[in-house]
Amino acid sequence: MTAMGIEDDGQPAAGDGNRRTGCGGTIPPTLWGLVRRCGFAEQLWLVVLSIVVFVLSLAPLELQRRIVNGATDGDSLVQILQLAGLYAATAITLGLLKLAMNVYRGRVSENAVRWLRAAILRAVGHSGSHHARPIAAGVEVSLVLNEVEPIGSFVGVSLSEPLLKGGILVSTFAYLAYLEPMMALVALAILSPQFVFVPIMQKAINERVGRRIATLRMLSAEIVDEPRDVDAAEAIYDRQINGVFALNMGVFKLKYSMNFLMNLMHHLGVASVLALGGYYVVIGTTEVGTILAFISGLSQINAPWGDVVDWYRELKVTQTKYAMITLVLSVVNDPLPPEPPPPSAIVASG
Repeated sequence: MTAMGIEDDGQPAAGDGNRRTGCGGTIPPTLWGLVRRCGFAEQLWLVVLSIVVFVLSLAPLELQRRIVNGATDGDSLVQILQLAGLYAATAITLGLLKLAMNVYRGRVSENAVRWLRAAILRAVGHSGSHHARPIAAGVEVSLVLNEVEPIGSFVGVSLSEPLLKGGILVSTFAYLAYLEPMMALVALAILSPQFVFVPIMQKAINERVGRRIATLRMLSAEIVDEPRDVDAAEAIYDRQINGVFALNMGVFKLKYSMNFLMNLMHHLGVASVLALGGYYVVIGTTEVGTILAFISGLSQINAPWGDVVDWYRELKVTQTKYAMITLVLSVVNDPLPPEPPPPSAIVASG
């Protein structure tokens, strides 16, 4: 497709808002292109912060283990208090690092949202071409006000979130395997079914999200246009609203069913650790502090695993939304076919 302000990939130019946002001049054809275009240098700082946070997150687990084992082994009160103070200092440091990272993520996300809104407005409203395909006002409002928000928000967490949560998952599980390999293996076996049902359920969610966006766009366009037949228009509105309701309910059922299954796997993992760890404590092959570290570690794994699943879910949904936006923009900037000559001209030429 070719049109005014279109890059080789078929996307519209963004204009002068780049100086404020640091983004490039054209809307990329893919979501990852947008991530690279908007705030890639800032993403590198977020990656560094993520590495520091997930490495430091192992310290509280080891400190908990040492405090409990020290108390049961008869260590002095001074030693226990020192370890407790170090634990508190570590927790404060982790909290401050996460605060800085979240604020920085917000800045990257808002820059992307601001640039996308300006770029879309220039593409659909100020292309300067009289031969571009028109876009319904309701669709334009939906694009600029609603659909760019979650896309820009994802840009801020696109790299740092999987790195942080994935790093916590891998490092924590490696630490647990170092403490007690058999308990780590049992916990992994119980948690592994999530690798099967999560992608399947997420695919079903993505399909419903795409249909919901398309329905809302049609509804927005029809609301802005003045209908000639009010009764017929109201029937169409009711059908579309009910369709959105059904799609939303389908998403809710799938999403919360997935959360239920993930929580069930986590608690089964904790139960297995308590059973096997209790047996090891009875026969004297492990310490109480190791069991406590395992339970805390599984909780520390469960939360990041849920966050990774949420990130994956958000990635797929955002890719669907972004693809629908670029599709609209490519159609808008596709030139209209030339109008056929009037019949009188055809007769005269004959």
